[in-house]
Amino acid sequence: PRARSPPPGSSPSSSSSSASPSSPPPPPSRLYTRDRPIVPERTALLVIDVQNYTFNDEQEAVRPTFYRSAKDLVLPNINRLQRACRRVGVEVMFTVIENLTLDGRDRSLDYKISGFNIPKGSWEAQVPGSVRPLSDEIVLPKTSSGVFNSTIVEYVLRNIGIDTVMVTGFLTDQCVDMAVRDGADRGFYMVCVEDSCATESAERHANALSAFGGYCRIRKTAEILSELDHLPDLKRD
Repeated sequence: PRARSPPPGSSPSSSSSSASPSSPPPPPSRLYTRDRPIVPERTALLVIDVQNYTFNDEQEAVRPTFYRSAKDLVLPNINRLQRACRRVGVEVMFTVIENLTLDGRDRSLDYKISGFNIPKGSWEAQVPGSVRPLSDEIVLPKTSSGVFNSTIVEYVLRNIGIDTVMVTGFLTDQCVDMAVRDGADRGFYMVCVEDSCATESAERHANALSAFGGYCRIRKTAEILSELDHLPDLKRD
């Protein structure tokens, strides 16, 4: 522990046993934990890359495991979370893969190499109807895997006063992974809602959760909903 400076007028060599009985005790150690209750005005639900480009009917033939997981589990769970979050005043936010330009010149080098080219305003950039944003909800276009790297999400979260981010969406072992790690490094309490995320296989999904679990609190949709159910409705003007 760091040594304290002696009070004015005292001898530096004074024994600690001669201290005044009224001297305050040292402050208790501060406890840091991710096991925190949901505070709606300080919490955001972030939906990552749930859009027509990543999820559409053509995916059923080429990515059947991902498609079934997304359709039967993840999108319904995200929808339930959105409705519960909106009721209590948790900020619902989105990020989608979308260029800032039509020709994609603004994309990251990795996205150019990988062939991700979603033109500004295109159908592929739109969020599917069952989980679409409401008119006043924030949608941030991104042109890299990391939402904290290629959008102003950190600036927006801090402006709103948010310190806790619940992450959902695609893919668990790619853009979700990066959001969790980068958010944690920037001082946010990160939560991954594991059954509101999906990737190409159950094995990859499980491996991702195991790999980044140390950066976040991993919870299930039902756990989040149960906690939200005990919170009062948002008072609206």
